[in-house]
Amino acid sequence: MSHPQKAFYNESFPLVKKPLRIIFPIFSLIFLFSCHITNHQSQKRESFPRSIEKIVVLGFKVALSEGENPGLFRCPICGATFMAEPVSETIAKEMTADLFSYLKEIEKYFLITPGQARGVCSTIFSKNVTRDIIEILKETGKSFSSDAVLFGYIYRWRERIGTKYGVDSPASVAFDLHLVSTDNGSILWKGSFNKTQASLSENLLDLSTFIRSGGKWLTARELAQIGLEKLIRKACHQF
Repeated sequence: MSHPQKAFYNESFPLVKKPLRIIFPIFSLIFLFSCHITNHQSQKRESFPRSIEKIVVLGFKVALSEGENPGLFRCPICGATFMAEPVSETIAKEMTADLFSYLKEIEKYFLITPGQARGVCSTIFSKNVTRDIIEILKETGKSFSSDAVLFGYIYRWRERIGTKYGVDSPASVAFDLHLVSTDNGSILWKGSFNKTQASLSENLLDLSTFIRSGGKWLTARELAQIGLEKLIRKACHQF
């Protein structure tokens, strides 16, 4: 059975006897959400550079493989440090497929498929396993005469415990993406998604996820797909 405090909907308030108890939360929600929108717009993420035309979609790699212990992981691309947990390689493959599908739908760039990219990348890596990852990404990109390589890490993937109607523990995911210049190895764009699903009553500012979920508790992949699609469409300026 799901814990009663984890339900999406709080108890209903009597409308006739105590109208203020329902009116006040509604106006509070509108006020808080409008503040959230204003703040989000003022901190809008940078999009992909206009000069980018051809992208090698290398996709996702897990930060920690199954069997490893959770711990701090320092991204070898941007240098940022994250708390990571072991994730299945299957998850990385599924997320890579989703990433390529979203980019393909936008129809804005010439894309090199993850299958092609990984084959070349593996060959380059096998020649010198001590090479810096930035150099490997650059060489992979140059092999296809591309402008950039898109690559990222998955740091957390916790599946929900429960059903779409109620959970004991919600889904939680964290991942990032880097668009690395083939020319000089610089980071042209970086985006990340880090979310544990919460009920609307627990997080009034996350109305968009609540609406996209249809008021249901999502699986980890469903939550990740919402974040990934939003991230890519903003980066490509396709709303």
